[in-house]
Amino acid sequence: MDTDRADATMRLRSIGSAALLVDFASTRGMTAADALRDTGIRESDLHEQTAEITHAQEIALIRNIVRGVDDEPGQGLLAGLMCHTTSLGVLGFAIMSSPTLGHAMDIALRHADLTYTVAQHTMRMVGDEAWVVRDDHALPEEIRAFALERDLGAISTVQQDLMSTRPPVLRVHVTLPPHPIYEMFGAVIGVDDVRFDADTSVMVFAASALETPLPQANIAVARYYEQQCEELLQRRRSRIGVAGQVRNLLIRRGGVTDQTHIAADLDVSVRTLRRRLADEGTTFRELSNETVGMLAEELLVAGLTVEQVADRLGYSSVSAFGSAFRSWKGQSPGHFARAHRGRAAVRV
Repeated sequence: MDTDRADATMRLRSIGSAALLVDFASTRGMTAADALRDTGIRESDLHEQTAEITHAQEIALIRNIVRGVDDEPGQGLLAGLMCHTTSLGVLGFAIMSSPTLGHAMDIALRHADLTYTVAQHTMRMVGDEAWVVRDDHALPEEIRAFALERDLGAISTVQQDLMSTRPPVLRVHVTLPPHPIYEMFGAVIGVDDVRFDADTSVMVFAASALETPLPQANIAVARYYEQQCEELLQRRRSRIGVAGQVRNLLIRRGGVTDQTHIAADLDVSVRTLRRRLADEGTTFRELSNETVGMLAEELLVAGLTVEQVADRLGYSSVSAFGSAFRSWKGQSPGHFARAHRGRAAVRV
């Protein structure tokens, strides 16, 4: 395994992308158990909004689906059409509220691990054209066609979500061989020029199209959600290794547990767990506080009352929860909840 592929397997991703893949698999006659076989993803995880998986797990899931549907041309396109901006969480809000198409594309490219793609994409200017260039060399060869199709389908649905007009794509170069399904798909998404058997897959826009204003533009909201994307990615980067495993277990247990149970789940002694966390520059207490704080924020954002959140997280009293929350966020949980509702009102 080369270095790029090894690094990729460690990246954390939202469970939402996997959930959509399993939904697609079910439309093709596969059971969730078949799609998830040997991935390490549990079916119950698909319904946990805060659950995360590794890049390697998503690759394993795609491999199962490719084998299960016989990898016929067009299957990935159908999977991609199920991907919409609203399923991207905070990144979706950042994209939708972007002032221009170019700004939305920049945000998506810089936060690719929050999108549906498992490949790498970069943008470069070529004369009066903007090229979005795909690099999928780190993906196993047997899933590249499906993954490429899925990305093309997802990009088309997201563009249609953002704009009521024809997507401003000049042409698409794909590494795939010609097939009638691809030509038909090009017509559906409004791309007349699809070039096959390319060395590299590229989506080409007129540079001027990047200045196209978006109908839901709100720069203040876009900046807020872009910051949320940055913070989410930073938290994910800090969750790799033993610390990441501990955080994931804490999330699954709702934040209410102690290190004895976590050590048992990891099949190590408490002493070994402490040493390994120390090697990664953290402690169980720090991870527990961070995880409970994150869960508290998400529950408050979801509309639960302070009392309900305190009870859900196992606090003995509302005042104890409030004191802990103030130590994390520098404000009361009630103030945090009201402030978030205020921002949501602005977005709507």
